[in-house]
Amino acid sequence: MDHDAARQFVKDNHQAVLVTHRRDGSLQTSPIAVGVDDGGRLTISSRETAYKVRNLRRDPRATLCVTKPGSWEWIQVDGTAAVVSLPEAMEPLVDYYRKTVGEHPDWDDYRKAMESERRVLVVIDVERAGPDRAG
Repeated sequence: MDHDAARQFVKDNHQAVLVTHRRDGSLQTSPIAVGVDDGGRLTISSRETAYKVRNLRRDPRATLCVTKPGSWEWIQVDGTAAVVSLPEAMEPLVDYYRKTVGEHPDWDDYRKAMESERRVLVVIDVERAGPDRAG
């Protein structure tokens, strides 16, 4: 699948499952909301203490299964992740919210919540996307 087509699918469908690698090599899955930033990277909001964040800091391989709600349409996206912490993550977290949810009624309140929750932004460079054919 063309990477731009995969990005468009994610822009239209934010529901996904993220797969990361635990220390022992086994897989950990997390239901998440995903967006696409202006640079074409996939974005996820999480907490500094979340297992997925710990896993990605140690092993940046990430796989997402992005689904279209109410249908069986889906894509898989593989890539390399980086974790951006506060304070650098604040404005990208605002952008993430706008692109996945829309406008917030109180951006000052949102920013306070991001700080108190110790939010981070996970950014994933798209390296592979599919399916390219039916099984």
